[in-house]
Amino acid sequence: MRLLRRDDNGKLSFTKYLVGDDPIPDYAILSHTWGLDDEEVVFEDMTNGASEDKPGYKKIRFCGEQAKQDGLQHFWVDTCCINKGNFTELSHAINSMFRWYRNASRCYVYLADVSNPASNNDKTSNQRSWELDFRKSRWFKRGWTLQELLAPKSVEFFSKEWKPLGDKGSLEQQIHEITGIAVSAFRNVPLSQFNVEERLSWIELRHTKREEDKAYSLLGIFDVSMSLIYGEGEEKAFRRLREEIDKPSKNQECIRNLRLTDPRDDKKRVEETKGGLLEDSYHWILEHSDFQQWRNDQQSRLLWVKGDPGKGKTMLLCGIINELEKTIAVSDLLSYFFCQATDSRINNATAVLRGLVYLLVDQQPSLISHIRKKYDHAGKTLFEDANTWVALSEIFTSILQDPSLNSAYVIIDALDECVADLPKLLDFIVQKSSVSPRIKWIVSSRNWPHIEERLERAGHKVGLCLELNAESVSTAVGIYIQHKTQQLAELKRYDEKTRAAVLRHLTLNANDTFLWVALVCQNLATIPRWKTLAKLDAFPPGLDSLYQRMLEQIYNSDEADLCKQILASTVVVYRPVTLKELTTLIEMLKDMADDLESLQDILSLCGSFLTVREGTIYFVHQSAKDYLLAYTSDKIFPSGKGGAHYVIFSRSLQAMSQSLQQDMYNLRLPGVSIHSVRVPDPDPLASLRYSCIYWASHFRDAYKGSSSCQRDSMDDGDIYRFLQNSFLYWLEALSLIREISAGVLVISSLEAQLSADESPKLYAFVHDAWRFALYNRFVIEQAPLQLYYSALIFAPEKSLVRKRFGKYIPTWIKRKPKGQENWSSTLQTLECHSSTVYSVAFSPDGKTLASGSDDNTVRLWDAVT
Repeated sequence: MRLLRRDDNGKLSFTKYLVGDDPIPDYAILSHTWGLDDEEVVFEDMTNGASEDKPGYKKIRFCGEQAKQDGLQHFWVDTCCINKGNFTELSHAINSMFRWYRNASRCYVYLADVSNPASNNDKTSNQRSWELDFRKSRWFKRGWTLQELLAPKSVEFFSKEWKPLGDKGSLEQQIHEITGIAVSAFRNVPLSQFNVEERLSWIELRHTKREEDKAYSLLGIFDVSMSLIYGEGEEKAFRRLREEIDKPSKNQECIRNLRLTDPRDDKKRVEETKGGLLEDSYHWILEHSDFQQWRNDQQSRLLWVKGDPGKGKTMLLCGIINELEKTIAVSDLLSYFFCQATDSRINNATAVLRGLVYLLVDQQPSLISHIRKKYDHAGKTLFEDANTWVALSEIFTSILQDPSLNSAYVIIDALDECVADLPKLLDFIVQKSSVSPRIKWIVSSRNWPHIEERLERAGHKVGLCLELNAESVSTAVGIYIQHKTQQLAELKRYDEKTRAAVLRHLTLNANDTFLWVALVCQNLATIPRWKTLAKLDAFPPGLDSLYQRMLEQIYNSDEADLCKQILASTVVVYRPVTLKELTTLIEMLKDMADDLESLQDILSLCGSFLTVREGTIYFVHQSAKDYLLAYTSDKIFPSGKGGAHYVIFSRSLQAMSQSLQQDMYNLRLPGVSIHSVRVPDPDPLASLRYSCIYWASHFRDAYKGSSSCQRDSMDDGDIYRFLQNSFLYWLEALSLIREISAGVLVISSLEAQLSADESPKLYAFVHDAWRFALYNRFVIEQAPLQLYYSALIFAPEKSLVRKRFGKYIPTWIKRKPKGQENWSSTLQTLECHSSTVYSVAFSPDGKTLASGSDDNTVRLWDAVT
């Protein structure tokens, strides 16, 4: 901005144009209505000395004199402080105007049509003499003066004789009556507290000389910026303004739907689970020649850190991330992801890209434009359907090519724990690391040949094998042992003899494996101090030997059966479950949902296989789960893995049947939007979330030949009874936890498993339920309780779901619409194209439908959902 400065002699001069980090002095600012163009003093008049000859100069002189009285040397007047011949400066000024008024120390409003002659002693009579003119003043009818009223902290009104009339506070009631604007808006509350429509209404009765300015004058009120296009007309200007207003909420919605997990939270959880990150245990890699080559050589774009389980790969990458966060340029981006095989949310290639894109956009919000190009057409299904990998690959590629992107570092831990589409991910990494010199990659994995085979094709790869750096790893493990021993000594109050014995045992048996040290120390923490020396030899070297010993302890404990059930359940679940969810899956824990402290004590009996972080149960390491599957199936799965799946299916069905009901969150009104729903405390669905989503998946993976499975899939079985009694309750629960898509897939997969010949009633009901859920999906997603209203009312009269649950249609609907008798051939109406659709085609596998339109787009649809 450019300010006027008044010196001690009353002479006015401009400051330089203040930009960037230039300090801006305290200043006053003038608000007024413009007279005729040739009366106002403009920028050129001030620079060529013709300003004092114009009538408008009196306002400038008044502003300077009033500012001096208030102790301010600088002031700003819109007529002359903007060089309107410079369109760039004009555009910047209009987009900055609200902020300039808001930051002013004083704002003086000069009312040229309000007269207040010399004051007399009767203040009440004096106010009456000018208040009528005040209420009629042209100032309240002009568009630009709206922000000049609302933005400044201090607004003082003056008559045409330069007499003070009052300020925004003392006159707030009159201003409210004149403008219709709520009084609270004059008290410097954030304008975001007023909804969009209310703020738009403030400008309706105001006028601007140029029609587009009516929209442009609202930019600051909505805290948005946009380019000025004079000549576009008022309607188009307001349309562009609405688009800018909607952008933040759209961006937030887009990011919210993109977010599957926050990798920063995963990193924190991993570090806590592994006992904390020691700088001395990872610092060696920062000085390693391979790392230095990757860091400093422009051609070395991919670093692969490989090693056996428990060697500390994840913690090394955590350390590298910390180092990069401290040392990379401010403009550089750092994105990372931690794969975890035991968590279905983060164990696949698509999840990796979602996490990486999420962090990149979070650090540089402008990159969201690459997502919005697709998201604005597809919505949240962009991140959920069969084509998500393709879409995210294109988005990620376009982000890497963005000219505003300086440099970026991308880190992916535990490629070996990416259990779905790993080849796709490896090929993607190889391709992108080879073509984009601005992006540096680090990945880690076990020494798996098929990973090495694909990564070898990267032309700019550096490999760092932990087994070939045994000395450095050994030193790091030694530092870790000293740290853990000291922690134990302080916790258990070891004497020097015990402390030295623990240190010696750990050092001799660790075999350079961090995980072994962590597990042994975790066990030692539970052993009484006086038994420590006697128990040390019970911890054999090697992870497998240690796991075997931990299992033997479990088998010999009083709670062996319960521990084996817990381990069996945590092995077969499709994602880590919470403590509350576990109480639903295991019969012996069903009464412990409100006693999580005791439940954690029970989990501690499961050796050190499991850990609990923020209420969720995880395996301490992927190798622990691998060991249980490889060597203990006969013990923890006495009926096979299928038997464990069946137990979870059966318990889930039982718990949902007993607990689900209509209006679980007490919303009451059918029109309540899902976005307005607040999860109650306690959450009645907390223990049921896993069961609601995965019960049918466990049924699918249960042993198909078992008599129990066959019985449950018959017409009089548990599945039929559950759907007959609780189908709508279940769909409502899925809507409340925002998993309707999962529900459609559940019903579809269930139908595929059933036989119309063996269980005709169940098959028919499941098919009808699928049609019902698919047809009403979008309504149910937006308003959960519409299940019992519009979804039932507009279902075909012979729909089995409508027949079964027709009693829920409210009695106040006296005349129901006459609809079709049966489901038509229309499964669903796909609305997204903005013009005529002229071609459709299925993919060869039948899983995807493509539609082409005159709107110049081709859209892909998941045929199932």
